[in-house]
Amino acid sequence: MGPSIAPLPSGSVFRTGPLRYCVNFGTRVRATVRCVSSITETAICLRCWDYSETSQTVSLLTRDRGMLRGIAKGAKRPKASFSGGFDPLTCGQLVAIIKPGRELALLTAWHLQEVFRALRQNLAANRAALYMADLTHRLLTDQDPHPDVFDALLSSLQRCGLRGESSRALLAFQWQILDSCGYRPELQHDVVTGEPLDEDAEAIGFSALHGGTVEDTGQSDRWRVRPATIELLRSLATGSSIEDSGSLDKANRLLACYSREVLGEEPPAMRWAFPDLAPHTQTIRP
Repeated sequence: MGPSIAPLPSGSVFRTGPLRYCVNFGTRVRATVRCVSSITETAICLRCWDYSETSQTVSLLTRDRGMLRGIAKGAKRPKASFSGGFDPLTCGQLVAIIKPGRELALLTAWHLQEVFRALRQNLAANRAALYMADLTHRLLTDQDPHPDVFDALLSSLQRCGLRGESSRALLAFQWQILDSCGYRPELQHDVVTGEPLDEDAEAIGFSALHGGTVEDTGQSDRWRVRPATIELLRSLATGSSIEDSGSLDKANRLLACYSREVLGEEPPAMRWAFPDLAPHTQTIRP
């Protein structure tokens, strides 16, 4: 006779594969099987907050998974695998565990690759970069990949470090994210009537409500825009180089105002990048 085995108490549960059996009750309880995936991604840190003395919650943009929010436990500990912790406007390799139904991913490692030092040395570049990060955070949704936005943001952050390039970098990024999110403005004709624009007019109208150029009638639902500003944006849309540097600021301001109307609110960082930008209730003259 073999060794005796003590019986399990009534109601005990033991596991066999995906099923759990309840002793004596003769019932099967199907276990919930959670799919846990570990990912390794190149990411740009958009925002971070202190969760505790040593931990952080982080918002990042990844190339292949879009926006990702997570918690990095012990990120600030000296020997942790987080390169000393997360900082906004840095790029690195992220390792994370994503669990279905969880709002925050578990960030397990962060290997810093690029810090964009010029953004910490030049005020104009810093403000432009912070606005780009803020706009990204507000226009994109979690885990909705936009590889072209990631590439544009990375390129623009790098370009901001070059002398005199922050305005061009900002304009290129604003155009790309609006285009990628389905808000590319129509600039070739009147979006309301479909008629050709009067290219010899002193000003062209731009309607944020209708998403593009309109006749300059002086109505309150449209902004007066200089033809040179529209022409610069047309060049940007076709991938041509930007020759008219004098219209750069005006084009940036126009797209910023348009983004504000699309969002229905003003991103806080917009005021840093454009401190003299008129409120949306006032007439602008890009």
